[in-house]
Amino acid sequence: MVSRESAADAGRVLRVGVVGAGVMGSNHGRVLAGLPGIELIGIVDPMLEHRTRATKLIGCPTFSDLESLIAAGVDAVTIAAPTHLHHQVALACIAKGIHVLVEKPIASTVEEGREIVEAARKAGVTLMVGHVERFNPAVAAVKQAIKDEDILSIAITRVGPFPPRMSDVGVVIDLAVHDIDLIRWFTESDIVDVQSRPASAVAEREDIALLQFRTESGVLAHINTNWLTPFKARTVTVATRGKYVMGDLLTRQVTECFGFKTDGSYSMRHLPVGQDEPLRAELMAFLSAVRSGGVPAVTGEEGVASLEIAIQCLDAPKKPAATAARAVPRRVVG
Repeated sequence: MVSRESAADAGRVLRVGVVGAGVMGSNHGRVLAGLPGIELIGIVDPMLEHRTRATKLIGCPTFSDLESLIAAGVDAVTIAAPTHLHHQVALACIAKGIHVLVEKPIASTVEEGREIVEAARKAGVTLMVGHVERFNPAVAAVKQAIKDEDILSIAITRVGPFPPRMSDVGVVIDLAVHDIDLIRWFTESDIVDVQSRPASAVAEREDIALLQFRTESGVLAHINTNWLTPFKARTVTVATRGKYVMGDLLTRQVTECFGFKTDGSYSMRHLPVGQDEPLRAELMAFLSAVRSGGVPAVTGEEGVASLEIAIQCLDAPKKPAATAARAVPRRVVG
């Protein structure tokens, strides 16, 4: 078993593996292979085609099963397998004392997510959830711009074409869960009211959703997401009592309107935005938490809370109107 103490030794090379060699897993492998102080032990995937591609792209060893990767000796793993496998894979790794970063959503169900969190707590290993959008420099700039502001409303648009890779979840779990997490992170408050209108226009699962929320602090928020738009769009707008902030998460342009006058005039400025690759920043944050033993940037509890709200967005239209709006609050760590 790999202990937290041994993995946290200063200057120690961390042996890391990746579970899943699809698009996201291959990106994890690519980034990890280039990080200092990291030895990429290999990538696991049952599909020969995926393993062959990973070998060509990254040049690292590959394994057909998780047991072989664990036997090779790893301090930490990142899990980029299909959502329905997150629970099984995470528990298997945690049982061996291996630190885990699991891609969003943390699991298929809230119950499975809580089991992962509890197992990591008991084992004393680091558990982080891969809500990579928090590490987008444009998101960080928006977060900084609204710091200490009295937030009134948040509007997020996340749309694009149908992804051929998608199979086990719909647009709410695949896309909107990013923005549910951002709403909770921006406001540092629980979501307590949920109103949702998901629909299946052309796909088997929901491919369009209009979601509305109210946080415990009184912020109103809505998300517009779909797989029907022929191009990608990712925008965030936040209205506060003192300013209006607009962020394009793809072009990484963030604009702030402020100094509102009674005659309708105001000032505007573009805010500085970094150029870091979000996935690289996320993985570095995870590995830093592994080394230090500190609280990870996105905790397992936060991942479960966002998943719980996303599932309520799917369940709410099935319930009577009188009860559909209520969401179970979960304390968020800012």
